[in-house]
Amino acid sequence: MEEDEREVFYSKNKALSSSEHSNHEAPLELKSYSSGLKWHQRPYDAIVQLSLSLFTALSFISLSSFGSKYGLRKFLFLDQVCNESEKVRQGYTQQLHRSMKLLSAFVLPCFLADSAYKIWWFSSGGTQIPYLYNMYISKTIVCILLMSSWLYRTTICFLVCILFRLTCYLQILRLEDFAQIFTRESDIANILLEHLRIRRNLQVISHRFRVFILSTLILVTASQFVSLLITTEPSSPVDIFTAGELALCSITLVTGLFICLRSAAKITHKAQAITSLAAKWHAWATIDYFDYLDDETPTAQIASAQETYPVTAYWDTDNEGDADDELDNTNVVPIYANTISYQKRQALVTYFEHNRAGITVYGFMLDRTWLHTIFAIQLSLTLWILNKTIGIS
Repeated sequence: MEEDEREVFYSKNKALSSSEHSNHEAPLELKSYSSGLKWHQRPYDAIVQLSLSLFTALSFISLSSFGSKYGLRKFLFLDQVCNESEKVRQGYTQQLHRSMKLLSAFVLPCFLADSAYKIWWFSSGGTQIPYLYNMYISKTIVCILLMSSWLYRTTICFLVCILFRLTCYLQILRLEDFAQIFTRESDIANILLEHLRIRRNLQVISHRFRVFILSTLILVTASQFVSLLITTEPSSPVDIFTAGELALCSITLVTGLFICLRSAAKITHKAQAITSLAAKWHAWATIDYFDYLDDETPTAQIASAQETYPVTAYWDTDNEGDADDELDNTNVVPIYANTISYQKRQALVTYFEHNRAGITVYGFMLDRTWLHTIFAIQLSLTLWILNKTIGIS
């Protein structure tokens, strides 16, 4: 009888000590106060963090390399702006101020959307994190750290893309200023030297950013490929709560790539429009020259050049063209047709045709045709994945 009482006593003491021990160490254990709702799951968090972190690392390495190798002033071509015209300097200054606004316009919406999601996730019961002593303080600190991390990474990603757009915009201003050389008396040698200088700057920009653009294209394609492959699985939960952050990450990556490709395609289109402009200038000058030989009163013929070819008035009233075709639609009136020989004009046009300027990536010109090719590849991958997973062909 006494042995039974001792066993009961020992068992009660053991249960009491284990209970006190568990209560003493509870604040240091990994706790999960999840409400059990399915939208508190984060099945795609690994893809989101890996994709955004890789893009940030690529952008940070590129930015650090640019800053240490060239310096900010040389990298942004600020050392060459003093040699440009007043119009180019003013336009570049305005674009410098606008770049910071564009950076905020891209970063802030992404940051606010991600902040709203994280605040909701932590405040509504999703706490799959370790905490120390106080659950609410720990949740607040972790939420702030995650929001700061997202802000830093998206800022670095968009900053490199905006800087690439800024350097391209300076060359666009130079090309627009260079196009006006065909409307005034100029020497062929000066036209050729100016174009060589612009072409050299485009080659420098292409060399600096080719690794970044190619790596970004591969990274975004791989990220979208994996994301689409996982989300189209039959057992994958896909809704705004589980896949919202993945969609926001995809928008960030695609937007950064779009900024780079659009800027490259735009400046390439402007540079190639110079060839069309030079050919038009050469044609009008040749026509005007032969009319001058056929006319007995050259002075009257030159004075009536505007009336002989009324196409200029038609160009001025046509407002339905693309804004990127401004150089191609520049009004060219060969007032100084006799100051440059036919052979020199033909040589200049031939030079433009065989020395096309633009942004290149390892020899491939980033023009609109290249953009259409990228879009076709992305669409083909998407349709192939949908066909393999849910049977859409």
